[in-house]
Amino acid sequence: MAAEGRRGPGRAEMTGDRYFTPADVDALIPALTEIVGRLIAAHREATEVRERLQAEQRRIALAGGGVLDAGAWRADRDRLERLDGELRRALHEIGALGGVVKDLGMGLVDFPHLRDGCEVNLCWRHGERRVGYWHGLDEGYASRKPL
Repeated sequence: MAAEGRRGPGRAEMTGDRYFTPADVDALIPALTEIVGRLIAAHREATEVRERLQAEQRRIALAGGGVLDAGAWRADRDRLERLDGELRRALHEIGALGGVVKDLGMGLVDFPHLRDGCEVNLCWRHGERRVGYWHGLDEGYASRKPL
């Protein structure tokens, strides 16, 4: 894979000190699809578990106390810990590939790219077969432009 050195303070530690071409990102899409799929699923389930725990806390607070199903509470807390671990692992895997996750729910991943001499991000979304968009460093998904 072709890579050029990165410029600018604080950039190297985020993305592995390289720029990506669209072909570089396209080559990563099979791995990204699997990893980001796991990330989305773990994020969705962790959100559900957190909401269930928060609803139970609200129920008990509104009732001025109450009976707690300690086994179910512990199971949810344990599941949440495992899911948080899965999220951290998936984020690390994507970072090791050189990507930066921008949205867990949508499965957005950016990769640093040089376009006309300017540093921008190639923007890939889970489910896309190829990277087909880019945006400026201070822009996001809504500002994606076709390559």
